[in-house]
Amino acid sequence: MRLTTRLFAIPVLFLTASLHAQSVYNILDYGAKADGQTLSTQAIQSAIDKAASAGGGTILFPAGQFLSGTIRLKNNITLRLDAGAVLLGSTNIKDYPHTIPAIRSYTDNYVKQSLIYGEDLTNISLTGNGTIDGQGAAFKIVDRSRPYENRPYLLRLINCRDISVSDLHLTNSAMWVQHYLGCERLALRNLTVISHANANNDGTDIDGCRDVTISDCVIDSEDDAITLKSTLDKPCENITITNCIARSRCNAIKMGTESNGGFVNITISNCVITSSRIANYRGLAGIALEIVDGGRLDRVTISNITIQGVSVPLFMRLGNRARPFEKDSPAPRVGSFKNVIVSNIVATDVSPIGCSITGLPDHPIENVSLTNIRLIFEGAGAKDLASKSVPELPGNYPECTMFGNLPAYGLYVRHTKGLKLDNIVLQTAKPDLRHAIECDDVENLTVNDLDAICWPTAAPILHFIGVRDAMIRACRPRAADGAFLKLDGPATRDIVLLGNILGRVAETVQVAAEVPGNAWSLSGNNGAVDR
Repeated sequence: MRLTTRLFAIPVLFLTASLHAQSVYNILDYGAKADGQTLSTQAIQSAIDKAASAGGGTILFPAGQFLSGTIRLKNNITLRLDAGAVLLGSTNIKDYPHTIPAIRSYTDNYVKQSLIYGEDLTNISLTGNGTIDGQGAAFKIVDRSRPYENRPYLLRLINCRDISVSDLHLTNSAMWVQHYLGCERLALRNLTVISHANANNDGTDIDGCRDVTISDCVIDSEDDAITLKSTLDKPCENITITNCIARSRCNAIKMGTESNGGFVNITISNCVITSSRIANYRGLAGIALEIVDGGRLDRVTISNITIQGVSVPLFMRLGNRARPFEKDSPAPRVGSFKNVIVSNIVATDVSPIGCSITGLPDHPIENVSLTNIRLIFEGAGAKDLASKSVPELPGNYPECTMFGNLPAYGLYVRHTKGLKLDNIVLQTAKPDLRHAIECDDVENLTVNDLDAICWPTAAPILHFIGVRDAMIRACRPRAADGAFLKLDGPATRDIVLLGNILGRVAETVQVAAEVPGNAWSLSGNNGAVDR
């Protein structure tokens, strides 16, 4: 008898779960109008509330246009927008009540309104082949001193768990398109995000979240396309971004600017990055990694990325803006930036600025590896730029344009420790007379298999200032009337050139007077006398 009872109970449980999963609440049945003009906020909310009272269910948006102000999600709710369904955000700001979340973060200084909002929820899903359109162009910035007010997010979820957003078309937000703050177990999949309706139109913002996957998305945004933030004391942790296309007038894939909690265990792979197709404007950084408000950036891998038409392919910055996320809190200490691997990157049609990896004095960026990188720059840099003094700017807003055109057309590195450069190809479309790479205050450096163009009369290919413990090997420089390496600074020491082909340079090493005589050595090179 017990055996029979147990066998009978199992299918009953599955039947109950199946019936619950199929509970569908059509918003038309609750008074929503598909005319795009009648405000249907209350009808949509009534369907959500009814489903929630029954333990959850699917809120169905059939084909048609539905106008709404703020709708609040609840536990175990799925919003499904069928093909041809459009959820239109109301253009009346009064339809978006202010909502102050329980979690404190720097975003308290930003927008307090949303089209779709959820807080402290579990098991939330937004899906379907329909569109969510915020009609963001209707919300003008009236007060430039308070530019974020009265411009609703399209979607904002705070402190939620088990979230899935898939297959939708998200467009025309008045502010950030998506903001996920302090959430866990979040999956964004197969989204199309097109948002150029207003300022600050980030495609998606993952903020102090953990266990997140972003995959198979196409994002074209006025502001940063895919952004990891930490506007509170929680890190963005355990994040994967893969198989995405990111286009932006700003940064395509970015960690920062806010970094109070930091970024830990992040992988980015198999993505395409270009400037926006909507806005005729060159974007900023392809990939930007920034720590400026404390926090730590640790264990980040980036691989298999193609980049075209941006200003700077790679930008890494450890700064000290030191902005607390709560008012009247003490300023955070300088953060940390370490253990980053970047591999298999191809970038073309990028501006003359150059890439940069810059820490601060006594706070170096540590253990960065660049492998199999091919970068083709616009070029045309003048030779006097090679002697440019680059300011530290520790407290400035981090941006890839912050230093202007750099002394090196390819890579400018300062205040780093444990940098490895392997199989790097650097080229310019137009003659550029700057260094290919400049390293200033760098310790434990490896340059392996560098192929960098050197135009006639250009500055030396490599420029080291205060570099310690460096190995240069397996390089094949070509500088018929120039030098391969220039050494400056009294702190320069332990520079070894090993196994390079140096017969195609007019001069192997230029050494400034203040550099110690035993600071460098040659061994096993072809075309140069060992020293």
